[in-house]
Amino acid sequence: MSLPPDLPDLFPGFRNADVEGDGATIHCRIGGNGPPLLLLHGYPQSHVMWHRIAPELARRFTLVIADLRGYGQSSVPAASPDHASYSKRAMAADMVAVMDRLGHRRFAVCGHDRGARVGYRLALDHPERVARIAVLDILPTWDYWRKMDRAFALRVYHWAFLSQPAPMPERLIAGDAVGYLEHTLASWTAAKNLTTFAPEALAHYRAAYVQPERIRAMCDDYRAGAFVDFEHDAADRAAGRRIAAPLLALWGGTGIAQGADTPLDVWRQWADDASGEAIDSGHFVAEENPAALLALLVPFLEAAS
Repeated sequence: MSLPPDLPDLFPGFRNADVEGDGATIHCRIGGNGPPLLLLHGYPQSHVMWHRIAPELARRFTLVIADLRGYGQSSVPAASPDHASYSKRAMAADMVAVMDRLGHRRFAVCGHDRGARVGYRLALDHPERVARIAVLDILPTWDYWRKMDRAFALRVYHWAFLSQPAPMPERLIAGDAVGYLEHTLASWTAAKNLTTFAPEALAHYRAAYVQPERIRAMCDDYRAGAFVDFEHDAADRAAGRRIAAPLLALWGGTGIAQGADTPLDVWRQWADDASGEAIDSGHFVAEENPAALLALLVPFLEAAS
């Protein structure tokens, strides 16, 4: 299902492309000049979340700003009984195929939320492809489930809710999809309201979130997180596999990843070369504090050149 054609364009000068992934058609905005940089959004958003930092990044990098399978304007693959069709491994394979088709053999990745999970899975599964990786306001999936004490479970209740068997969460969300979307967005900001977000961006988020097939896809994303993604992470931990690319972990000071353990300490258990710090922000760092994000992200990415 496509989005309304009259939605505002928040990426002037960027071209639209629908690129074949690995079992899904991935919608991208492409623009800029320089080394390739893949930007991956999270839940409950789309590629539009990057609109405040894309112009500055495009001065230095060739940006590929993608919608994950099931999200935004990308295609919606069917669910699978083992949830593998929405695993981060499948989503990472999409992005490898997309970057191949665009002629980018080796590239940097910056992901937020679910997109950061795709990013670190890409770095683990395809280390030869990833030059550098930045992850925004997450811990690895394995750590989230392992650290699910009372306080953290209350903070990330949606992990258990969205991963319940279909169609229960889909039906509940569909009863007031816009209301649930807006509650989620507002509650994860530092200000606890929607003023963080540009009205034009909110129009994009609402238009995609109300579509029943995308509600199902987003739930399948979280079902994968509770099962097959956790298993993939556990297998990597058991085998001693680590992220070889330099990794920058940034998180909101009042974001979701902040907790008893410093996120950087957790990421150093997964990556050979990890650095990072907190940003004055809630969960949505690219929209809440784009200047602070750019001040840390750009030097990290440019260090590769």
